[in-house]
Amino acid sequence: MDKVKQKGVVIRALGAMSGTSLDGVDAAVLETDGVRIKGFGPSEYMSYTAEQRGVLHAALGHWHGATLAPATDVVMEAHRALLGAFAQVDLIGFHGQTVAHAPRAQGTLQLGDGAALSDSFGVPVVWDFRSADIEMGGEGAPLAPFFHFACAKWIGAEGPIAFLNLGGVGNITWVDPSFDRPEDHGALLAFDTGPANAPINDLVQARRGVPYDAGGEIAAKGTVETGALELFLAEPFFARLPPKSLDRNDFAEMVALVRELGDADATATLTAMCAAGVAEAMQHCPRPPSRVLVTGGGRHNPVLMKMLEVSLECPVAPVEAVGLDGDMLEAQAFAYLAVRVARGLPTSCPGTTGVRAAVAGGTLSVPAPAHSPT
Repeated sequence: MDKVKQKGVVIRALGAMSGTSLDGVDAAVLETDGVRIKGFGPSEYMSYTAEQRGVLHAALGHWHGATLAPATDVVMEAHRALLGAFAQVDLIGFHGQTVAHAPRAQGTLQLGDGAALSDSFGVPVVWDFRSADIEMGGEGAPLAPFFHFACAKWIGAEGPIAFLNLGGVGNITWVDPSFDRPEDHGALLAFDTGPANAPINDLVQARRGVPYDAGGEIAAKGTVETGALELFLAEPFFARLPPKSLDRNDFAEMVALVRELGDADATATLTAMCAAGVAEAMQHCPRPPSRVLVTGGGRHNPVLMKMLEVSLECPVAPVEAVGLDGDMLEAQAFAYLAVRVARGLPTSCPGTTGVRAAVAGGTLSVPAPAHSPT
């Protein structure tokens, strides 16, 4: 435990992320001292079954009630199975599954018990990353920006760049790597751009019985309904200044806007809405980034990537172009954040979540004595 808390010491941290796309769990090892990236370790992915996705989907938007217990069981079962495949890690960062997020009202809810995982694996676990930020007036999201700052340093970026994560919800991090620390004023600006894969996934699941638009094949056959796109962009969210965040279902009416369209046109229109939200977000960047590096499942959709290339005024590329793993960046981020929490370092700041001051969010749970390694 002393090693985990000792600043400046590089440790092997294992991060786990289950995003709002509800596709599965990512897990990845990162070697870090909580400031610099020293190396990338192994990673694994476990997809949810159709039945598990249904249980999780039923829990979305609920703060209490009977749907949460079975959803929690799904989350814990999946994480125990996946994380058990990793050996010789010093610390685990466990995000859990977000089912409800309303920072200005009820708060935020991630299902899963980090203390129970700590007992299961005999390793300290950091979890509940978002609550402290919200308690201090922040949005509680996005949280990956501090890791994006470390990534910008790791790739040797010399000027402002942007990381765009396209999961269930889209979020962007503008990074100025000339600063020494992510919490320095002006180093970061981060916020949610709008819905991304979630409404597309929900639509094709309902209409075609498939979990997502693989390769953008459905959208590629459709035509964008510009009237629906204009109504989408008239939403007040886009006029709000960042930082700002969204719940997965905040734009549920998007699906209503395309209800009368055929499958291909509806999917193409929802895909265009995602790209248009990103284009609107770019107007908030302090200075134009030299490039936008895309992470998350959306980068696998060539139709979406082409829309971004057309609508943005700077080069767009998947993060693999700079040697990063876009499938595992979020899991790596929570490994990185876990080390920072264990060492009392900030994980969010006014520029990333709107929190009043830099805060180290997260709860550190240690295994009960009977479960501690000998």
